[in-house]
Amino acid sequence: MSRRHFSDWLQAYLEYTEYSEAPAVFHFWAGVHTIAGALRRKTWIEMGYFQWYPNFYIIFVAPPGIVSKSTTLRIGQNLLRQLKGIHFGPEAITWQALVTHLAESTEGIPLANGTFMPMSALSIASGEFGTFLNPHDREMVDILVALWDGQTGIFEKKTKTSGHDKIENPWLNIAACTTPAWIQGNFPEYLIGGGFTSRCIFVFANKKRRFIAYPSLEMPKAFKELESKLVEDLRVLSSLVGEFHLTPEAVAWGTEWYEKHYAKTDNILAGERFAGYWARKQTHMHKLAMILSAAQGNDLIISAKHLESAEKILTVNERDMPHVFSAIGADTGAKKFREIMQILLSHKIIKKSQLFSLVMAHMSFEDFEKATSALIQNEFVFLEQKDSQLYLRPNMEKLRGQNTDGAAS
Repeated sequence: MSRRHFSDWLQAYLEYTEYSEAPAVFHFWAGVHTIAGALRRKTWIEMGYFQWYPNFYIIFVAPPGIVSKSTTLRIGQNLLRQLKGIHFGPEAITWQALVTHLAESTEGIPLANGTFMPMSALSIASGEFGTFLNPHDREMVDILVALWDGQTGIFEKKTKTSGHDKIENPWLNIAACTTPAWIQGNFPEYLIGGGFTSRCIFVFANKKRRFIAYPSLEMPKAFKELESKLVEDLRVLSSLVGEFHLTPEAVAWGTEWYEKHYAKTDNILAGERFAGYWARKQTHMHKLAMILSAAQGNDLIISAKHLESAEKILTVNERDMPHVFSAIGADTGAKKFREIMQILLSHKIIKKSQLFSLVMAHMSFEDFEKATSALIQNEFVFLEQKDSQLYLRPNMEKLRGQNTDGAAS
């Protein structure tokens, strides 16, 4: 097996993407999706009754035009597309077409014992989650839920064009982009906390990492060389085949974590909405640990450090999950409250009368007064008087902590 250029592919990838305005967390998870796309279903953790595979459903969530979600996703995809043998699905797809694409991607993977393992692996990167998935299409949602586990055997589904499509050992890796507003307007309440969202990693951001008007002018001369080396290492990654093994220390750490995880009562994801994700966090953690291990070497060994790092990364990411879903199922008053918050985020100070003029077409003065009074009472905004005029000065730090759909000013 070829020697690698980098001791940690993900770290090198973050250096490669530092000339982008998008937050580092977006690039990290795009890198995770890229490595997963290279590994496919050829590596796994054996759990006796089932296996864990390194595939993800990663959803990037940010307001329109703020962090260039689609561009961020394409950076990793452009590297992955330089490898041979990787099967990609279209950005917009029906469940029938998805099943057909998976069936057509089936190939045999040679194992160390001389046998071949069939695999139907597909990676999908969608710039618009709404074009890929209709949350009200129960059949599509159910298929995505079933395919996430990547379990061994035949997945069979009847389609209009191909009759019965039989998929051998299916594996699906998805990354998609959307906005908080789209989630709020399109995700039914029953979908939150259910089988699908608990299998997703939602990555949220509402501001740029920094402003870069002309990225190409900031890139060093060695930029293309860095890209070539990343692709070469990704090619080595794609050749890995076999079972990941946990060290004894990793098993001990994972056992202790598992017991504490289910005994914990003060987690920020308490409640029915996040119960499914909480139950699957162990799986997410081990999937991510496989990615971290593969990023750092070819030995297919998961150490306690890999598990600990994966757990910390997920825990940090969980802080924004309540923001992503907080507007789902909210009553009218709560939605008006959030709409005013959104406007305030784009002003350092604003006349109260001017703020009302921006919302009066769809909000009564009574509702406006209730919302602004609540904001003032909870110190999301400060009331000031100048020249007989009332002004509102937003508490930006506190507003950004609650914001789910706004851009920072």
